[in-house]
Amino acid sequence: MRGDLVVLVNPTARGGRARRLVDPVVRRLRDGGREVRVIVGATAEDALDQARTAVAERPDALVALGGDGLVHLAVQAVAGTDVPLGIVPAGTGNDIAAALGIPGDPLAAAAMVAGAGVVRQVDAARIGGERWFAGVVACGFDSRVNERANGIAWPPGMAKYLVALVQELRSFTPIPFRIVLDSADGVEVIEREAMLVAVANTRSYGAGMRVCPDARPDDGLLDVLVLGAVPKGEFLRTFPKVYRGGHVGHPAVTIRRATRVTLEAMDVVAYADGERVGPVPVTCSVEPGALRVLAPGAPPA
Repeated sequence: MRGDLVVLVNPTARGGRARRLVDPVVRRLRDGGREVRVIVGATAEDALDQARTAVAERPDALVALGGDGLVHLAVQAVAGTDVPLGIVPAGTGNDIAAALGIPGDPLAAAAMVAGAGVVRQVDAARIGGERWFAGVVACGFDSRVNERANGIAWPPGMAKYLVALVQELRSFTPIPFRIVLDSADGVEVIEREAMLVAVANTRSYGAGMRVCPDARPDDGLLDVLVLGAVPKGEFLRTFPKVYRGGHVGHPAVTIRRATRVTLEAMDVVAYADGERVGPVPVTCSVEPGALRVLAPGAPPA
């Protein structure tokens, strides 16, 4: 299989949009003269098993056709190997692709993967020892919203997250966190009540929320944002600013950088790249250059 491209597909991404894109994306990839094979797993576990088997045979790239959730799955197969990851964004949230400067149009992204892209070495991070993430770990109000949304069948897409947000806000109270940050400057311990904590390898999550707007995937560091306890009214006024990164000037926001982060709290579940990890405590540690990605020639600003 040396010299070909393996395409990993999430058929449910964006209400089935990824499935409709398979044929045109594969044609665009073949325009570069490559052999292309498509993987569609029956379950996430099956897809990951197939992806790992394909990566072991060393194709030119494993290409994720979907959103951040599928990219997260693909990263489990390629991180720490010499097989590059290609991304064709086709999900509800495509934040990792955006952080890497990958075109938002799926066919343009496929053309870049087929021949116009370069292999760029970027960081990945581990959470809980074995699992990788490429984007952002959410812990607190945002992860509780995600938990609620996962239990909502209707409405579909982003609308269910808005419903879950309103439901969670009614009962939410600030969470006591203990955060241990390891960096070149030593160890810092933060103990405070917070609305949420985000550990970021890239700048955004949740379809464009720039939670850590200065996070870079190639600096060997994780950006850690803590939004301290604020009244709900203040939270509602501040939260929309996250889409342009304007929240970082709020006095309740603290941002640190570290190579290793441990989060401790009661009754909190962590999500990484929008995917459920499990209850905290969890430890995140960055591994510089662990991920090879196909990206445009110049890194994004």
